[in-house]
Amino acid sequence: MATTILYALSATILLLSLTSVSNACPPSDRAALLAFKAALHEPYLGIFNSWKGNDCCHNWYGVSCDPETHRVADINLRGESEDPIFQKARRTGYMTGSISPAICQLTRLSSLTIADWKGISGPIPSCIASLPFLRILDLIGNQLTGEIPADIGRLSRLTVLNVADNQLSGTIPRSLTNLSSLMHLDIRGNKISGTLPRNFGKLRMLSRALLSKNKLNGPIPNSVSYIYRLSDLDLSLNQLSGPIPASLGKMAVLATLNLDGNQISGPIPPTLISSSISILNLSRNAIEGYIPDAFGSRSYFTVLDLSYNKLRGRIPKSISSATFIGHLDVSHNHLCGPIPAGSPFDHLEASSFVNNDCLCGKPLRAC
Repeated sequence: MATTILYALSATILLLSLTSVSNACPPSDRAALLAFKAALHEPYLGIFNSWKGNDCCHNWYGVSCDPETHRVADINLRGESEDPIFQKARRTGYMTGSISPAICQLTRLSSLTIADWKGISGPIPSCIASLPFLRILDLIGNQLTGEIPADIGRLSRLTVLNVADNQLSGTIPRSLTNLSSLMHLDIRGNKISGTLPRNFGKLRMLSRALLSKNKLNGPIPNSVSYIYRLSDLDLSLNQLSGPIPASLGKMAVLATLNLDGNQISGPIPPTLISSSISILNLSRNAIEGYIPDAFGSRSYFTVLDLSYNKLRGRIPKSISSATFIGHLDVSHNHLCGPIPAGSPFDHLEASSFVNNDCLCGKPLRAC
């Protein structure tokens, strides 16, 4: 009887042991993670202290696995976090080192977030473009250099590409417009130069395109208006030139259009004024002509900034028919004539109208 119980107990222990092993991540994934860790140095928080033992699927900080295959699926390491580790240390994270190409051995990786560590440098491994299941690539807020991988367009499942606030250079890869699933593109605050791809409009699923604070030049492609889901377009603080495509004002859901701080010329398309855009910033360009007399009930601007351009003529009377204008700035142009009375002007300060040729009326001097 005792022998039987002993055998049963041994079998149970063996079974539990085998189950534990079968549920663990494969040794190849564990080795890849440890090689990735070896290229990084995080001196303050000790987030890698949990990366020990044979099973990287359980209790390894920032690592998650697929429950069926037990392959590493997500790496989420963010230097600005509400995690208790950060709260206890009373500081944000700081990490140096580089992103090891060993990360590409995690062939079932779906999400890779290595964000806001401030000190991680070196290139984005080009082999990242060979991860077939990658949906999220978030590397914001580091010191990464080099170029966006040329073959980035191979990531057919990618929905988020965020490499903002780094030191990346080079041009926007031609293949990027092949990212047919991309919804969020953020390359702000880098040193990326060259032109916007003419076929940028192929990114039909895109809802946010944030490309400010780079060195982009040339015209705004008309194909941008083909992106019917696009709600937020920020091309500010670049070196873009040429006219504003009138088709941008015909986009169904575009709510924010920031083109400030470029070298854009030509007139303001009337379509922008009568559109459903609520934040329109065209300041600090070389835009000429008149403010379109196209305001109406659809005109609802929380921000309308036309300052520091070459606009002339009067402020159109139709502006009084706008449903709402929160912040208006037409300063530093060549406007003339009386400022219309009543809404939306009754709450604006003189700074919204200064440095024009001959504007007059409240809040400036009387006409």
